[in-house]
Amino acid sequence: MTDQLSENLIYSKELKENIPIPEDPLALMNEVQAAAFLGLTRRALQNFRLVGGGPKYVRISIRCIRYRKKNLVEWSDERIRTSTSEMEVAPC
Repeated sequence: MTDQLSENLIYSKELKENIPIPEDPLALMNEVQAAAFLGLTRRALQNFRLVGGGPKYVRISIRCIRYRKKNLVEWSDERIRTSTSEMEVAPC
């Protein structure tokens, strides 16, 4: 593995393999790494980009999308709930 990647591996059910996840919160992760980190499928991330509401991403080119680990953590932290009865707050 490269210097930027740790021994941090996450198992992807979609791909049925271990995916390396960088330690650096500012490192750019590809769609496969981001999906594995969040426990989602690549298609779910693609849908979030299409309809909105997903994590922030970096568009390198039309076919090259990257995610910063810190943005994935922030996005998931915003969704922490303690009860199913908690009201959803619409973004401004």
